[in-house]
Amino acid sequence: MIDIGSLLGEAATLMVTGMAFVFIFLTILVYLVRFMSRVLPEEVPLQIQTPVKNSTNQSTSAVSPQVVAAISAAVHKHRSSKAK
Repeated sequence: MIDIGSLLGEAATLMVTGMAFVFIFLTILVYLVRFMSRVLPEEVPLQIQTPVKNSTNQSTSAVSPQVVAAISAAVHKHRSSKAK
């Protein structure tokens, strides 16, 4: 039969070994992250270029006024019917 004292001793040894392993792993991880933050350059956001507006060609790509009026009337009718 195994003595309870030897079981507690083995449990304590296993616990200390596990805690030491986790501590060493986390310490190495912290130093690696610090090292990488010094070695790797910071990311600089790219400049977003604004699109050039072509005022002469807007009439061909725009929606016709009749379509805008029809959509506005439909939205107005839908909203007024839901309000009741």
